[in-house]
Amino acid sequence: MQLIPARPAAWPALVALLVSCLTAATAPAQVGDQGLPISWNADTMQLDAKMAVFTGLRVTQGKIGIEADSGRASKIDFEDSVWHVAGNVRIDTGDGYVLCDSADLAFSGNQLRTATVRGTPAIFELKRADSDQVTHAEAGQLDYDLSAGVVEFSDQVTITEGGNQISSNYLLYNIREQRINAQSAGDGGAKVKMTYTPGTSETSDDKESDEAQ
Repeated sequence: MQLIPARPAAWPALVALLVSCLTAATAPAQVGDQGLPISWNADTMQLDAKMAVFTGLRVTQGKIGIEADSGRASKIDFEDSVWHVAGNVRIDTGDGYVLCDSADLAFSGNQLRTATVRGTPAIFELKRADSDQVTHAEAGQLDYDLSAGVVEFSDQVTITEGGNQISSNYLLYNIREQRINAQSAGDGGAKVKMTYTPGTSETSDDKESDEAQ
């Protein structure tokens, strides 16, 4: 596994944490749910040939759920549609959820393919099946390409599980290749930081590192 920045002894606990977190959050719920009926609930809905506009939106398909104060969609299905939702947005994925101010969602083949999430901050939480601990992430923006298996966190990123935490201005996760790239905010900006608490993982003896690429 390639990690950037590098001080290998300090990273294994967080690498396992983050990769397993994002792997668990990708497609398992969608794979089983894509053939299930889609349920709609909204305070108001306006439809025309080009757009559907909602207020008080609630959409569910199996374990997947989307809630928002308002939203608009190019089509009212998940076969091939683009959605923008805003205001108290909650996206449930079965094992976790995202809370944010707004999100742009692209669906095809009855699956969520990409999501751009923004918040002050946006919050992501996941409870893994193999752990009682909750993984908590905060960032100003999250760009998630489910098809490529790549997640980009940007704008004051912090990811925490148990006593372990990593923070930076930018974090790139390639889930398939199990590679993490963390970057500082540049000259004079905040550096990449990691805190590891002994006893929360089977590996690594370092307690804290403060590094930047």
